[in-house]
Amino acid sequence: MSNLDRPVVNTIILALGIALAGAFAGGGFVRAKQAERYVTVKGVAEQQARADLAIWPLKVIAADNDLATANTKLQSSVGRIRNFLGRHGVDTTQLTLQEFAVRDGQAEQYGNNRVGPRYVITQTLLVRSTAPDKVAAASQKVAELVAEGVVLSSGEQYGNGGPTFVFTGLNKLKPAMIAQATARAREGAQQFAQDAGSTLAGIRQANQGYFEILPRDQAQGISEASQVNKVVRVVATVEYLLKD
Repeated sequence: MSNLDRPVVNTIILALGIALAGAFAGGGFVRAKQAERYVTVKGVAEQQARADLAIWPLKVIAADNDLATANTKLQSSVGRIRNFLGRHGVDTTQLTLQEFAVRDGQAEQYGNNRVGPRYVITQTLLVRSTAPDKVAAASQKVAELVAEGVVLSSGEQYGNGGPTFVFTGLNKLKPAMIAQATARAREGAQQFAQDAGSTLAGIRQANQGYFEILPRDQAQGISEASQVNKVVRVVATVEYLLKD
């Protein structure tokens, strides 16, 4: 072989090497893709729960042209509220007084157009109870306070127009509910694999999702916070590898 032909031969050998390497790499890529056959499924778990905490803000209003008299009316209303709660079995030991405010109508008037009592005093009584059922029952009889002359609004700080009911036991439910959601996801994956003539090879990726606390009665305009009875829901998303 002449010296002139040697570079040509070397070039041909190099080209063949690259081609063979590409073929092997391509085959490996195809095999990798085949090994990545998987199905994505979702599993849902739901469980009913009951609130274990009630928060009920009651805003009291008293008004008079004399400041001391207005304050006396306010304190009388606070006393009536305490008695009302006690009559209905609501523990008042955790009752707190908040947001005390006095408005002087004379200081705010423009010209001589002032109407109504000069002083208006407001205060919020915050009821916090671990007996939500008793608070719920009492909230249905709040008209008794109005009949006694108490001027108040109920729950407007939280937008519910009444008590807010909170479920604090979510962490205790999480392990069992995640296991249940994952099991249901696997059931769906097994059914899919069976229909496709495959079997499950293991989990490729999993996401437990997030927990939701929903109202038991899911009707328009009904909020979760306004109901003692709730539904806890979680969705698990799992990717299962498939094999022939």
